[in-house]
Amino acid sequence: MLLSFFKFCEATTIGTGIRESIWLFPVIETVHLLALALIGGAVIIVDLRLLGRGLRRLSLAEVSAQAHPWFVGSLTVIVISGVLLFLSEAMKCYENPAFWAKMAFLLGAVTFALTLRHPRALAALGPDTALRQRVLAVVSLTLWSGVGLGGRFIGFY
Repeated sequence: MLLSFFKFCEATTIGTGIRESIWLFPVIETVHLLALALIGGAVIIVDLRLLGRGLRRLSLAEVSAQAHPWFVGSLTVIVISGVLLFLSEAMKCYENPAFWAKMAFLLGAVTFALTLRHPRALAALGPDTALRQRVLAVVSLTLWSGVGLGGRFIGFY
C-alpha cells in the first residue's frame, strides 16, 4: 500500500514536471535549504536562550515569541518545498534509509517544537527550571540536527 502511494506520487504531473525540468528541482531545493537555514536560526536562538548562552537581556518568553513567527513561516516553506521535492523522486525516497530517518526526526522535532517548546509552554516555565530548560534545548537541538543530517545523507543513497 505504501509502495503504491509512492509510485502514485512520483507519477503525478507535478512530480514529472519537476523531474523533467532542468531548473525546477535545483530552484526548489535552494528555497528548501534557505528555509532550513531560517528555521535553524529560529530554533538555535531560542535554544541558546534556554541554555543561558544568548540574549540574556530578554526573557525566554520574549525570545520565543519573537522567533516563533520565523519558525512557523520557514516550516511552512520547508513543508511545501519538501513535498514538491518528494513528488519528483518519491521512489528514490521510498528506498532511502536517510529519507525515513529525516522524516522520523522531522515528526519528532515539529511535535516537540509545537508542544513542549511552544512559546506558551516556555512562558509557563518558572524561574527555577534551569535544568528543564537545558534538557528542552538539548532535545530540540538533537532532533533538528537529525533532520538536517538525514536530509544531507539522502543524496548519498
